[in-house]
Amino acid sequence: MERLVKSLREAQPTYAEIGASLADLEPEGYHHDRYQILLGSGTEILQRAADGLRTWKAHTAAGIRVFPQHEEIRTGATVVVTLGTPFVALAAPCRIVRVIDEQARWGFAYGTLPGHPEQGEEAFVVSISADETVLFEIVAFSRPGDPLVRLSGPLGRGIQKGGTNCYLRALRRYVARDG
Repeated sequence: MERLVKSLREAQPTYAEIGASLADLEPEGYHHDRYQILLGSGTEILQRAADGLRTWKAHTAAGIRVFPQHEEIRTGATVVVTLGTPFVALAAPCRIVRVIDEQARWGFAYGTLPGHPEQGEEAFVVSISADETVLFEIVAFSRPGDPLVRLSGPLGRGIQKGGTNCYLRALRRYVARDG
């Protein structure tokens, strides 16, 4: 896995609309998804949720592996997100394209690199509103990047949506358990 990450450090994303998921844009030619879940209320919950995102808990608590395991979430970082076992797994190479670090919002977006079964971008953002409600939102745009994914049609989209819902529930469990 280390060799794969190293080989992709100079690779370009497989789509042109870099940063669109955090800019509230919906590029043409992609499926668009927007999900959110209530995490609680107050600045302590926001901090806990942001810490969970920073340490990949939305991914790892959902059973997804991230390589390198302790990669800092920073613009330009290359990671491989995997689903499966240590012996057989679906690998999805990604590049972190933007990080948001504001008083009322923290999050990041990553985009697909060569070898990813999809093309597009996904953003993970936690925010607090004026009434102190804390939300976790995932915004994505994607299209099949691999012929097998294209052939999977609705089944592939269902798997993708199921994974997104796992991220949402995993961060909510993380915040509730230790928050």
